[in-house]
Amino acid sequence: MSRPATIFSSRSLRQPWLALLLALSPLCAQAQVAAPGAANDAAIRSAIAAAQRGEPASASDASLRQDPRWPWVEFARLSRDLDRADAAQVRAFLQRYDGQAVANALRPLWLASLARREQWSDFLADWRPLEDPALRCSWLNAQAALGRTDPDWNAQAQALWRSGKSLPDACDRTFASLAARGGLDDALRWERFDLAVAEGEPGVMRAAARGLPSQAQALAQDYAAFVQSPHARTAQWPRDTRSRQVAAAGLARLAKNAPDAAERHLAQLAPQLGMTEAERGKVLYQVALWTVASYLPDSARRLAAVPAASYDERLHEWRAREAMARGDWAAALEAIRLMPAKQRADARWRWFEGRMLEKTGRAAEAQALFRAAATSPSFHGFLAADRLGLPYALCPWQPGDPPSLRTEVARDPALQRALALYRIDQTGWATREWNDALSRFDDPRRRAAVALAQEHGWFDRAVFSLGKVPEEQRLYELRFPLHHDADIRAAAKRNGLDPAWIAAEIRAESIFTPTARSSANARGLMQLLPSTAAAVARRTGLPYSGADSLYDSSINIALGSAYLREMEDKYGATYQAIAAYNAGPTPTARWLSQRPSHDPDLWIETISYKETRDYVARVLAFSAIYDWRLNGDALPVSDRMLGRTEGKRKAFACPTPAS
Repeated sequence: MSRPATIFSSRSLRQPWLALLLALSPLCAQAQVAAPGAANDAAIRSAIAAAQRGEPASASDASLRQDPRWPWVEFARLSRDLDRADAAQVRAFLQRYDGQAVANALRPLWLASLARREQWSDFLADWRPLEDPALRCSWLNAQAALGRTDPDWNAQAQALWRSGKSLPDACDRTFASLAARGGLDDALRWERFDLAVAEGEPGVMRAAARGLPSQAQALAQDYAAFVQSPHARTAQWPRDTRSRQVAAAGLARLAKNAPDAAERHLAQLAPQLGMTEAERGKVLYQVALWTVASYLPDSARRLAAVPAASYDERLHEWRAREAMARGDWAAALEAIRLMPAKQRADARWRWFEGRMLEKTGRAAEAQALFRAAATSPSFHGFLAADRLGLPYALCPWQPGDPPSLRTEVARDPALQRALALYRIDQTGWATREWNDALSRFDDPRRRAAVALAQEHGWFDRAVFSLGKVPEEQRLYELRFPLHHDADIRAAAKRNGLDPAWIAAEIRAESIFTPTARSSANARGLMQLLPSTAAAVARRTGLPYSGADSLYDSSINIALGSAYLREMEDKYGATYQAIAAYNAGPTPTARWLSQRPSHDPDLWIETISYKETRDYVARVLAFSAIYDWRLNGDALPVSDRMLGRTEGKRKAFACPTPAS
């Protein structure tokens, strides 16, 4: 994994901390070379691969036993086939590394193996309290099999029973034992049934009803059938709370795929069963949500039909977006003003409340809202600052943690293992060790660990491990790393792009993790699909040698930046190119055809997909922050999102409370 030097330009040196960072870069590189176990990286990789293939330990492995990662080689060998593993070896391993992440990783796998083989005495001997429901049920099964049931056993089994969600198969045996002991009466069965109704889980409803008297069980099964697929047998239901709640759950579930049908059923069932406003609201909420999410014609009417008490922040936002999508600025303003105070005070909605005031001829009233929004270092805060001609609000935090903490946390064995494992691309194991180390660190030591991880190229730790203290969101040097300088600058020059945009895309896509891979098979720093990369390579002549080559940072940045250039050329505006990069050309074309004349900020806010809507705003904000990191100032976001690359640049300043 290559880890090139940081990005900088001539203007970067105006920031003293950047000059210091550049001066320290060679020292950081030397520290990485001298990292514990670095000389053994290739050998440890080979030992892990051999262990995972089931090959016996080799004579050369003896030289690796002092490497901090050696326990994970043992883990790989033992976990490969625990059903056939030597129990004495497993127990010796668990004892040797008791309390460490590697033992905590193996123990649940070993316990699951013992449960499969019903080796209950061994299971109880090796048990440690765990939150995993399957293992908790297996623990109860072990006790029951050995005749160790008592009132406390009943209480723990009943606690697991009280869940409306589906539970692992191991719990079936637990609940059968509980029923045989008389611990599942009708009241408990109905209790779980009602919880399953609230979760919209017809399968759990059916399971909970088994054991009820025949007439009650028949009704319960009919209830479950309705939640699965609403039917017309509701006339035979009792007119009680449970029937109404089942009707609401079934119609709310139906509304997600067929809002028209759910609305028709509700009109019939509400008076028939005497449904309350809250029960009707549960259905009307889903009917409105799944209508407005596609901006269907009945959106406004259905939003208005939802009782005020059934509104939450999500639906309040959609009511504002729906009105904006139609260009009904007065209705959008009203929708924003109906939001809870905390939601309305967010920079996003302060900005749009001001924009709706402008659109309705009340621009003077918008100024105070823009001024409040402009104190936020976010996309909408930056837009507000542009509107008022203010500098961008950015207040880097200097926590004043003692420099000696870096040396102290670097000596932590778990952290050493984490960094060494990350270096050989064993990210899952590295994260286990990381979490184990951080569980013992206070806030200053946690921040020191994040800084150390960044020195080793593990950049996403700043995103996943900072934020417990609100001020940590202002640790911009950690949260917005600068890396892959030469590749980003070369790609930016080749494609006529702002390097800050490319850096922002990498930050949004992978947090500078070259080996990142999504569930959709997008790979590398800029999260390219192999098919997209291959097509871009054909069109541009850039090198590409298959999906795995996308883990090469240089290839990934070259192809990803070329694709950004294609999107920019196709759509003509950066904000639309960013949307297409995330969602693809087909949805983007649909949004453009639906709202071709909307202002950029309104078009972004009315994107149907939450992921893309937030992504566009995030990348534009990140671009401004990276521009600041690179140059000490930034191109205005209002210009940047339109594709302009030149213009008067914005300063950054920490606003005073009165500003």
